[in-house]
Amino acid sequence: MATTAQPVAAREAVFVARALCKTYRMGEVDVAALRDVNLMLHEREFVVLLGPSGSGKSTLLNILGGLDVATSGALHYRDHDLVAADDAALTLYRRQHVGFVFQFYNLLPSLTAYENVALIAEIAHDPMPPAEALARVGLEARSGHFPSQMSGGEQQRVAIARAIAKRPDVLLCDEPTGALDAATGVRVLDVLETVNRELGTTTLVITHNADIARMAHRSLHMADGRIARELVNSERVPALALSW
Repeated sequence: MATTAQPVAAREAVFVARALCKTYRMGEVDVAALRDVNLMLHEREFVVLLGPSGSGKSTLLNILGGLDVATSGALHYRDHDLVAADDAALTLYRRQHVGFVFQFYNLLPSLTAYENVALIAEIAHDPMPPAEALARVGLEARSGHFPSQMSGGEQQRVAIARAIAKRPDVLLCDEPTGALDAATGVRVLDVLETVNRELGTTTLVITHNADIARMAHRSLHMADGRIARELVNSERVPALALSW
């Protein structure tokens, strides 16, 4: 059953980007990955970012997450200037405020699920106990298992538990269901939806799957390095009701 979307525009902006550009030098050629992107993301918002390969989605996510820096324009996370920040400031920003989930799980194979999560909790300022993080993704019974003993969906849920263990303000997800079958992907999206709702984590999900946009407050469609279109959902479809 669809749920009426809560208004988010009145909430405090977490990210504000103005005329954001990113250009890469490829030999003697400049390649524009982002072109004058204007963007606001708000507290507790769930946003889906769509677009073909090469449209700038991952570049934008990496810049929002402090993994890369814009060539020009302005980008603020609350009172943090992410364009002017040096490497040390960006490292601190990532550590304190951002959780990442990628298409491939990047778990350490020699560590159990619990130990993979605990590794991140050890460097966080106010960490969630690893057991609680695993319980939030429904894997408390698998905490002693190694990645090789878990399915792809379970490994991705461990990756989400690892990301939320430091209680991030922002969760940035790059194709989190890209390596999963449809049924498993829906379960992973349900976990992300629950984290957004229960922890209030501002969540941005990159996907090629347009159907996933139905569960978001907003979807942003990128093309040629720009945000070409924005759609606001008056009603949101729960992740478990999605099918593709």
